[in-house]
Amino acid sequence: MTITHLAEPEAVGNTAMNISIFVAFVAVTMFVVIRASRKNTTASEFFTAGGGFSGTQNGIAIAGDYLSAASFLGIAGAIAVYGYDGFLYSIGFLVAWLVALLVVAELLRNTGRFTMADVLSFRLKERPVRMAAALSTLVVSLFYLLAQMAGAGGLVALLLNIHDRTGQSIVIAVVGVLMIAYVLIGGMKGTTWVQIIKACLLIAGAVVMTAIVLIKFGFNISHLFGEAQNMISGSADEAVASRDVLAPGAKYGGSTESKINFISLGLALVLGTAGLPHVLMRFYTVPTAKEARRSVVWAISLIGAFYLFTLILGYGAAALVGPDKILSAAGGENAAAPLLALELGGTVLLGIVSAVAFATILAVVAGLAITASASFAHDIYASVIKRGKASESDQVRVSRITVVVLGVISIVLGILANGQNIAFLVALAFAVAASANLPTIIYSLYWRRFNTRGALWSMYGGLISCIVLIVFSPAVTGGSKAMISSIDISYFPLENPGIVSIPLAFILGIVGTLTSRDRGEAGKNAEMEVRSLTGVGAEGAVAH
Repeated sequence: MTITHLAEPEAVGNTAMNISIFVAFVAVTMFVVIRASRKNTTASEFFTAGGGFSGTQNGIAIAGDYLSAASFLGIAGAIAVYGYDGFLYSIGFLVAWLVALLVVAELLRNTGRFTMADVLSFRLKERPVRMAAALSTLVVSLFYLLAQMAGAGGLVALLLNIHDRTGQSIVIAVVGVLMIAYVLIGGMKGTTWVQIIKACLLIAGAVVMTAIVLIKFGFNISHLFGEAQNMISGSADEAVASRDVLAPGAKYGGSTESKINFISLGLALVLGTAGLPHVLMRFYTVPTAKEARRSVVWAISLIGAFYLFTLILGYGAAALVGPDKILSAAGGENAAAPLLALELGGTVLLGIVSAVAFATILAVVAGLAITASASFAHDIYASVIKRGKASESDQVRVSRITVVVLGVISIVLGILANGQNIAFLVALAFAVAASANLPTIIYSLYWRRFNTRGALWSMYGGLISCIVLIVFSPAVTGGSKAMISSIDISYFPLENPGIVSIPLAFILGIVGTLTSRDRGEAGKNAEMEVRSLTGVGAEGAVAH
């Protein structure tokens, strides 16, 4: 798709105010993190906050973890430019929580202690399964970090009038450094409080903006939708002007390939949440399975309300800002929500919304970093390298080193991904999670015959096939919107590989299991079944 840039991007709002509000947020949250870090000496405190959060607190934190920059910036932008098809991201992300609630949440909380690998390795051969689960966690976390870093670059380009890639790269690096500081100082307890604060601010900001949009249109949603379509139809870009944003097809219509791409995206979104390591790890920060269920109910309620707001915000941006101004701004589609805030409340509301968006990015990357570092320290270092003989202080030390390394890698990848729609990038992370993690989680919890070969085939098969298909997809090379536009190795036609890699991972799990004579230990299988249903003995789900 060719975008007509009608004007040079210009600074939006008051740069000094934007920066000062953001600095104030960082100062407040850093104070909270430092206070929360006083009891971070044990692995339990550092990785899962000692299971000390209530279901309500954890539910708000889960919403904070889940409502990333993709939810706020990417989805609002996608709806503003593509209408109905953009809202499919909201639907997919929300429906996915039903899978997490009904299929995974309680059983996973009952069975593990720190990480996803505690569950997967309980009745299988521990070292190879932990290694596979930890590698999968690291890859999914990196993909998700990629999206957040790209969002940071686009947002700052818009707010600080930084249009060259060097300047945006420096900002991405600053976000990475702050992320490292949050995790090193606060651990899971600190990052959880940051998530709670950020979730409250984000939802409050969305409520205020939604209310103002509805007031402007006299609470007449038909009028809002009609005005959005009029603005789209009046675009100077013929490709944009020809869209019907009130009907399916603006983005995923037309060719058969495009429709298959939509199905693939839907599969990734709906099945990915139940395999996201940083969301699954949140179930361990509450003391009981009952509180884990309460967490998910709170999370669904908050997330569902927020995604309804994105519908109004997206169409509001289309109607009040217009697609041409959005697409010509630095940050492209990701600029829709900040530009709408400027239109609705001037520089003050823009500064607040921008600070919240930045807070969103910081909080989510901190949550991802603690999950990935905990998985490496607990699953690879303690269980595989040290064979269960690492002390808790050693695990915390290795986790902190991992955070620094992961931060550097995510900064580099974020610079490469700068300019991509972040909702799309998150969808790739969901595809990896659904391919590499979900089949093994479901089989481990529900299929007593499932064995080590099935787990390894499923995890590695899903992970490798998904990554390979992404590398050879149009999302990475070949097009003007690709991460690397200078070369073209896009041999796989779909932008999201979920429709191939997810069924393949499920099939490999079955084939691997049935071709192995390993039937596991009957006692272990029975113990895991009892533990998953009751939670009895979950505190022992660590390497021995």
